Amino acid sequence: MTQIYAVSDATGITAERVVRAALVQFDDHNVEITRCGGVDSSKRIEEIVQEAAEKEGFIVHTFVYENLRRAMLTEGRAHNVTTIDLMGPLLVRLSELLEMQPRAEPGLFQPFYAAHLHRIDAINFAVRQDDGKNITDLDEAEIVLVGVSRTSKTPLSVFLAYRGWLVANLPIVLGMEPPRELFDLPKNRVVGLVVKPERLVELRRARVSRMGTHAKGYADLEHIQAEVAYAYEIYERRRDWPLVDVTYKSLEEAAAEVVTLVGGISRPEGELEIV
Repeated sequence: MTQIYAVSDATGITAERVVRAALVQFDDHNVEITRCGGVDSSKRIEEIVQEAAEKEGFIVHTFVYENLRRAMLTEGRAHNVTTIDLMGPLLVRLSELLEMQPRAEPGLFQPFYAAHLHRIDAINFAVRQDDGKNITDLDEAEIVLVGVSRTSKTPLSVFLAYRGWLVANLPIVLGMEPPRELFDLPKNRVVGLVVKPERLVELRRARVSRMGTHAKGYADLEHIQAEVAYAYEIYERRRDWPLVDVTYKSLEEAAAEVVTLVGGISRPEGELEIV
């Protein structure tokens, strides 16, 4: 097995990702990557190089400090370990082209990466919480969307999750009592989605046409009117739940309105723009 060390004075994530991107070009490779982040001294560099030498591996690094890059080069030569500098040549060339010195601050790329991870977590959360699943985790949601079938609950959840929000959605089903946990949520956490019955008939008939089967009354106007009336009965029990009419709104428009209505929730540092 070939051992590769991804080393950095920041997290080492960038170096590791570059290595993994390169490895995709090789079939059936037998490689193990060890990430070493926060390396800020010559002593730690020496330890990593010695370990790489013992395992006959090599090192890929992204140091922003020139003294650490020099130390890695020196130690690599002393122990006959290949060291690949991903950052140094680029920083030198950019410095020449821009006629300025780099800031030499490790980890400046991390706000973006943290936001990327948060967005992945948010999407996973939306999938786990789709259509009333995992009610026990409902209080973790920043936004909870409720409405009858075909009111864009799932598409809106995914759209907002992609922008970093923790979103759950629950269906309102005629004659069925929503879970108690829903009514225990604090003010401005739940948003009710409404749609005109005539539009709902169109949406459901289109779905029936695609899928071939449907429950009795699913696309019938009279049944849909009863569903919508029942949804308004549920909303009346919590008048502090704002309502969004999605009858003729695009996802972007509906999402912007939802975010405005639940405004006031602080966002994680470094997160991407919401809408």
